[in-house]
Amino acid sequence: MKLTQLTAKPQLIKIQIDDEETVKEFGEPIEFWIWDRQPMHKFVKMANLKENDIESLVQVVREMVLDEQGKETLTEEVALPMNVLTKVIGKVVETLGK
Repeated sequence: MKLTQLTAKPQLIKIQIDDEETVKEFGEPIEFWIWDRQPMHKFVKMANLKENDIESLVQVVREMVLDEQGKETLTEEVALPMNVLTKVIGKVVETLGK
């Protein structure tokens, strides 16, 4: 197989946080979007994070979490509840690991 057969432009994919606890708390699943293919520098940045470097992990995830138009939603001016942020980080890491 040629490498070019595996290349494609990144596409926005919808991610849902739909566990029972989240749906019970908010009345519906929480959704956000990420690119299905991330630039190499973001992968390297994430792979080189130290185990307890939560601040850097949040910053990398912040850049990846988008709305349906591909715009960043987690800016410096806003914050998520900690329980939601933890689930968002988990979903991003889980999705990129596939």
